[in-house]
Amino acid sequence: MDTYCAAVDWGTSSFRIWLLSDDGSVIAERRSHEGMTQAAKTGFENVLEAHLSAMQASQGLPVVICGMAGSRQGWREARYLTVPAKLSDIVETAVRIESAGRDIRILPGLAQRDPQHPDVMRGEETQLLGAFSGDRTTGLACMPGTHSKWVRVSGGKATGFTTYMTGELFGLIARQSILRHAVGETDSCDPKNPEFTRAVAEAYRDPTGVSRLLFSIRAGQLLYSRNSAGSFARLSGLLIGWEIAAARVEFGEGDEIHLIASGKLFGLYEAAFRSLGQTVTALDADEAVLKGLITGAWQFWPTTSNQPDYGQIKA
Repeated sequence: MDTYCAAVDWGTSSFRIWLLSDDGSVIAERRSHEGMTQAAKTGFENVLEAHLSAMQASQGLPVVICGMAGSRQGWREARYLTVPAKLSDIVETAVRIESAGRDIRILPGLAQRDPQHPDVMRGEETQLLGAFSGDRTTGLACMPGTHSKWVRVSGGKATGFTTYMTGELFGLIARQSILRHAVGETDSCDPKNPEFTRAVAEAYRDPTGVSRLLFSIRAGQLLYSRNSAGSFARLSGLLIGWEIAAARVEFGEGDEIHLIASGKLFGLYEAAFRSLGQTVTALDADEAVLKGLITGAWQFWPTTSNQPDYGQIKA
């Protein structure tokens, strides 16, 4: 299978690269912790070329990149597109880098330039580009993460979005607050744990009381010797339920929810929605970002080969 291009998802602390054929099939993949923070010290080009060399990529192979490599502190700034914006404009406004004889394109992020509700994203816009393709052009995207994004998409346009710092808050509360004594060394949550689904429902029903509900985790440990696994699950459920409740107030109940996630977060959010009686369309985040990256590549470097239906691309 001939290699058509390399595709990179460059996060703040993570780096993922794939070699792709011209139909979007994955030929090879590598992952590391050489995100923007590390690459800013060692050099973005050095990191990229080291991985391409390890994958035995040809010298002139083109590369399409999304994520923090396009930030102000990244390789080269790819300025934010302002919403409302057509998802196709993400490709149109990519920046180009000539490096080591390669054609390298970096996709921009999205910005919500509202003084009352300013917001930004980098990387997730490429998942949106891949997820809302073909016949799927409208819906409400839930994209869990350290900074979860909820995005309204209408007719192929991102019209507005909100970021919830759910993952970061979880880390701070679990490891640096008084609740660290309750959760102990537990580092994972079973979405089937009844403490998780009970907490989701409590926070969703009473989002203004989440601060009080959070302290109940500490009190439950002291008064009833509740175990760390249950406390960890309750903390996770409270914060996720709170996020869903806030997003439902922000965006309303009308739009179909598209859950774009993978790994543990996918299982937790899917269980949370299900426990609340809310149905979602599940989309794999890795597949979505690959679809978005190959969409850009096809426009940057046209091929005479038949381009597949988006649904056929697999990470």
